[in-house]
Amino acid sequence: MGILSRFKDIMKVNINALMDKAGDPEKTMDDYMQNLNSDLGKVKAETASVLAEEKRAKRALDECRDEIKKLQRYASKSVEAGNEEDARKFLERKVLQAEKLASLQTSYELASANAGHMKQMQEKLVSDIGQLELRHAELKGKLAVAKAQQTLNSMGDHDSVFGALEQKVNRAYDEAMAIAELRTGTKDDLDTLFAQYEKSTDAEDELAAIKEKINPKES
Repeated sequence: MGILSRFKDIMKVNINALMDKAGDPEKTMDDYMQNLNSDLGKVKAETASVLAEEKRAKRALDECRDEIKKLQRYASKSVEAGNEEDARKFLERKVLQAEKLASLQTSYELASANAGHMKQMQEKLVSDIGQLELRHAELKGKLAVAKAQQTLNSMGDHDSVFGALEQKVNRAYDEAMAIAELRTGTKDDLDTLFAQYEKSTDAEDELAAIKEKINPKES
C-alpha cells in the first residue's frame, strides 16, 4: 500500500509535543523536516494512482448497476412478450451481476477511503511542515538573541579588562609624576643651598679684601 500503510502514524503525530520533548530541538527539527518532506513527496507521487483507482472502481460499479437495470428491463419485456424462458435467462444473469455489485461496491468504498486518506495525509503533512518551520524560525530567533547577549557579555568582560589596564596605567603615571615632582623639589632646594654657599663665599672674600685694604700688614 506504500505511504497509505503509514496513515495512522502520520495522522497521530503532534509536532509541538515532539519538539517540546526533544533533547536537541535544532537537530530534531532538521531530521524531522527531512522525514516530513520525504513523506509529502511520497503522498504526492502516489495520490495520482490512488485517485485513478477510485475512478476505475466507480466506473465499474456504475457499469454493473446499469447492467442490472438493463437485465431487469429485458426480463420484463420477455415476460410481456410471453417468452418466460428468455426472461428467466435475463434474471439469472441479473443475480450474478447483483453478486458482483456487492464486491464492486466494497472495492469502490475502499478506493474512495484511500483517496480520502491521501488527501488527509497531504493536508496533515503540509500543516506539520508549516508548524515546524514556524518553530524553527522561533528557535533561530532565540539563538540569535542568545548569541547577541553572549557577544555583549564578552564585550563587558573586555571592558572590565580594559578598565583594569587603564587603572594600572593611570596609577603608573601618577607615580611617575610624583617622583618627577620630588626630583624637581630636590633640585630647587639644592640650587638654593648652592646659591647660599656661593653667596657666603663671596662675602668672605669681600671681607678679606676689605681687611687687606685697611690693615695691609695683617695679611
